[in-house]
Amino acid sequence: MTEIDYGRFHERLEQARTVNAAGSGARWELLRSFQEEWGYRPTPDAPKPYATRMRAAAFPSPAADEPNRPSDVDRSLAIPAALDEWWGLPFNSLADRWEIYETNPVWPPTVRPDPTGYGTSDGLPEGNAFTGPGEDRRICVFMAENQYCNEWGYAAARAGLADPQVLISGIDEDGRPAWVLQSHSVSEFLLQLAVSRLPADYGWIVEENTVDPQVVTRLQECLRPMGFLPWRELGAQTEYFGGPDVIVAHNTGYGDFELVAYGRTPKALDRLAGTLGLDWSEWISDMEDDPDHQG
Repeated sequence: MTEIDYGRFHERLEQARTVNAAGSGARWELLRSFQEEWGYRPTPDAPKPYATRMRAAAFPSPAADEPNRPSDVDRSLAIPAALDEWWGLPFNSLADRWEIYETNPVWPPTVRPDPTGYGTSDGLPEGNAFTGPGEDRRICVFMAENQYCNEWGYAAARAGLADPQVLISGIDEDGRPAWVLQSHSVSEFLLQLAVSRLPADYGWIVEENTVDPQVVTRLQECLRPMGFLPWRELGAQTEYFGGPDVIVAHNTGYGDFELVAYGRTPKALDRLAGTLGLDWSEWISDMEDDPDHQG
C-alpha cells in the first residue's frame, strides 16, 4: 500500500477549488480518489437505482395529480448543478452504502420554513450574512442528520448557482435557532461528509474521550489542517488534521470524544501515537486480533 500524506490534503483541496471555479469536474475526482484511498469500491450499478427511486418518489409522472406531489418543494427554484451531478456519480458512496453515513438525503431539496409544518428549521432572519436586502430568506435542505437534529442546505436565493455555500441548522450563542456556514460549496460539503464517515468504516480507529493540552499542541505542531471549515454536526466543532496515512478529528465542542484518529494501517496509528505522546498499543492489538474489523 502506497503511503499517502494527508498533511498535504489541503493542497489537493485548494487545487480542486481553483479548477472548480473554471467549471471542471476536479471536485468529484478528489472525492473519487479519497474514497479509493481508504478502500471504498463502488458496488456495480448500485448508486443509479437508488437515485432513480428517490427521484421517482419525489417527482411523480407529469400526469400525476397535484395532491400527490410533494408540497415542501418549490419547483420554481433551480437545483444547483453540483448537487444534481453528485447524485449521478457512479462512485457516490452515500447512495451505495447509505448505512455508514447515518444521514438522510433529501431529494429534491425541500424548503424551510416548511409549508407543510413538518420540517422544524426556520428560514434566515433579516440582516443575515448570506442574503441581501429583499432577497429570498428561505433555505433549501438537501441533507439531514440521522435524527434530524441538524439539517444542511443552501440559501434559496443562491439556488441558481452551480455550487453554492452550505449552511447547517443549529443553535447560536444565545441558545436560539440559527443557520451557520458549514462548507464553502455543495461539492466541498459532500467531500467533507465522506471524510467524516468513510475512514471510520474502512480504516483503523482510536478514540480518546479527553486529551491533555500538550497532546493538542503536538497535534497542531506535527500534523496539518486538511483545509475544511470545522464540522458542526450535533454541536461538535471538529477540525480535521492530516499526516502520513492518518486523519485526526479534534473536537472542541459537544461530543463523546475530543480526539478520534483514523489510520489506513495499524502501523500508521502506532506511529501517530508516538508523535502525540500516547500509547495505543493495546487498542491496536485488539483491533488486529478482531476478525470482524474491516480495516
